[in-house]
Amino acid sequence: MRLLLSESEIKKRVKELADTISKDYEDKSPIFIGILNGCYVFMADLLRELSINTEVDFVKIRSYEDDSSTGTIKFRKDISADIDDRHIIIVEDIIDSGFTINFLVNRLKEAGPKSVSVAAILYKKTVAKLDFEIDYVGFEIPPEFVVGYGLDYNERYRHLKDVMVMEPEDID
Repeated sequence: MRLLLSESEIKKRVKELADTISKDYEDKSPIFIGILNGCYVFMADLLRELSINTEVDFVKIRSYEDDSSTGTIKFRKDISADIDDRHIIIVEDIIDSGFTINFLVNRLKEAGPKSVSVAAILYKKTVAKLDFEIDYVGFEIPPEFVVGYGLDYNERYRHLKDVMVMEPEDID
């Protein structure tokens, strides 16, 4: 595997994102909705750096198998919070094709929130096909398969503190 982003680079950028979100949502008490499983590391780090009151909820959606998108959304867990007339910030580990985030943003908008924003630590802008702009981006990355910092390959490598590019010989 090859290093793409170091732990120190990630920590610095998460702090910057948290500062921006805290300013943008001062006195708004947004609900952060994390997309499991990959978001948990980024979301925990982001929440600890915020200076605003928040609520937290999660969805679990599956759209990947091995190292590629299946093109199908499988909903495993829905939110439990009432988001009507609330500010929502969706927290995602990576936006790749854009398929999952497009689906979730459109689905949540149907529930009548005041606003829906997206925070992603990684964004493959050159391959993502989105209906909207991403509000908070940690890093734009090339279209390579990455692991670490919560991202996995078949549920492995989430524990890595850095973001690593998996080379073809790393995939078994």
